[in-house]
Amino acid sequence: MGTATRPRARPKPPPGPPRRRPRGGDGFRVDPARRLVIGRMIMVALLVICGLKLVTVQTFQAPQLRADGDKQRVTRLALPAERGAILDRNGTPMAFSVQAKALTANPEQISRDQGPNATARKTDMALTIARLTGADANQLYAALNTPRPYVILVPSVEPAAARAVAEKFPEITQEARESRQYPGGELAANVLGAASWNMDKKKLRGVVGLEASQDNLLAGTDGFRMVDTAEGSNTVIPGSERAEKPAVGGSNLQLTLDADLQYSVQQQLAAYVAAHGAKNGSAVVLDAATGEVRALANSATFDPRNLSAPGAQLGNAAVTTPFEPGSVNKIVTMAAALESGMDNPMTVKDVPDSIKIADRTIHDAWVHPTQKFTLTGILARSSNVGTLMTAQQIGPDRFWDMLQRMGIGQRTEVGLPGESPGRVPPRASWSGSTFGNLPIGQGLSMTVLQLAGMYQAVANDGLRVPPRILAATVGPDGARHAEPAPAPVRVVSPQVAEQLRHMLTAVTQDGKGVQRGTGVKAAVEGYQVAGKTGTAQQVNPACGCYSSNTYWITFAGMFPADHPRYVAAIMLDAPTHGQDASELFHQIASGLAQRDRIPVSTEPTPMVPLVVP
Repeated sequence: MGTATRPRARPKPPPGPPRRRPRGGDGFRVDPARRLVIGRMIMVALLVICGLKLVTVQTFQAPQLRADGDKQRVTRLALPAERGAILDRNGTPMAFSVQAKALTANPEQISRDQGPNATARKTDMALTIARLTGADANQLYAALNTPRPYVILVPSVEPAAARAVAEKFPEITQEARESRQYPGGELAANVLGAASWNMDKKKLRGVVGLEASQDNLLAGTDGFRMVDTAEGSNTVIPGSERAEKPAVGGSNLQLTLDADLQYSVQQQLAAYVAAHGAKNGSAVVLDAATGEVRALANSATFDPRNLSAPGAQLGNAAVTTPFEPGSVNKIVTMAAALESGMDNPMTVKDVPDSIKIADRTIHDAWVHPTQKFTLTGILARSSNVGTLMTAQQIGPDRFWDMLQRMGIGQRTEVGLPGESPGRVPPRASWSGSTFGNLPIGQGLSMTVLQLAGMYQAVANDGLRVPPRILAATVGPDGARHAEPAPAPVRVVSPQVAEQLRHMLTAVTQDGKGVQRGTGVKAAVEGYQVAGKTGTAQQVNPACGCYSSNTYWITFAGMFPADHPRYVAAIMLDAPTHGQDASELFHQIASGLAQRDRIPVSTEPTPMVPLVVP
């Protein structure tokens, strides 16, 4: 048996250099320089592609993209805030806003679309719009033939009338607006003022009066809504509404005025001014206890719905135009004499016909011998000489102090724009002749409102409450915020105020001869009436001197005198006949007695001696 042979082992090769493992995903090594070249080629290719795309967008696709953008554009739509109302003290609206439409057109487009039929079409438009809105057809036709792309045909119409126009004439467009309404027309117009549509702001803005001075309060805060609009118009794409900030409506403004009383005083004043041939006049009625303005009227006024009407007087003379008050200012001297304790109502003075003050001689309004006047008689008979004798007795410093307490030469801060402080010469500038004018109401000036404030202090037991006309604001949430009451000023003691009321009652007593007051026509049967007449010379501009035939005629008083509820002050500017304002006070007081059912006085008007035999 043969023996198996084992195979021989293959000899190992000699060692050589180590083998390197391949790199790269493909198993081959990539040269770095080659890789950089490839990257640059790719980048250039991408840039070329982007450039070609940009050229395509900016040239070939631009019109279509622009058209697509116009079809859907983000637009910020304003949400106008509703303007607040102005109310009287009882909540009666005196000014408020309603929604309205403005009718506009593009006359150029109408002419192009209608061609030879344009004239007939525009004529039909003018006649129809005039019939539906009350606008003037000729003015409408002229506007429609204006060679412009945009005209306002009617600035404010009711939405129903605007819809009727648009249904017949699609070419006529509508713009949403807010229309300010003044239901009383000229009622309290000098106080309320007016608001009109502002084309730039696209909302109502106050232009005069409280509408202007309280514009921020009344206007509220506009909101906005972000939407998409179609084809470059204001047509909102449904469902495209985005962010929205709601508008916050304006606050309502409540006044202290009584609309009914304001109406009667305004009518009575206008009639009285016309009957007496005066240039104009003003009247103010205050609440005797609170100083709140119940009525403030001027004969020169305007209709806030038509500010451009001929003769429209946009001012408010009762608070902006001071005048020399005349004898109604004598209450200052009497108050100082009583408060100082130098005199009492029955103090008797020997009063001559004239008195010399510095280089001037002042006379009484009537010729009389030296007579024994009571202090009450000096006031009731309105003796210039007796008043100046009393003023000399108390001295200029006490007189000056009483003027300050009465608020003369100071704004009342009633809450109305343009208020004048009046004018009192600075104390340091007084000369001897100055103190011969001021006590009798010449050489200083005041407004009708300031005059009423003086007498309110007497009616209110010597406590002057500065008049105010703003009662409260009512926010859009309905919350009512009352205006803070002004700080009262002590003018005289309650005892002196009562004495002054008795003295002023004597002004209206119907005695015989020298026992007759100057304000008898102010008396109201069944009631005690206290007040004072006044006559002041106006300055003649030709010479700069006082005129001998042109006067300010005034009256101020309280009603009823025994339990004052109202104070009224009246001024007539240069009446040509019937130079007396006391009868107008009688009319106002009589109306108040009837309207408020004021109980008659429990005691008859006392008769007191004015001149001692």
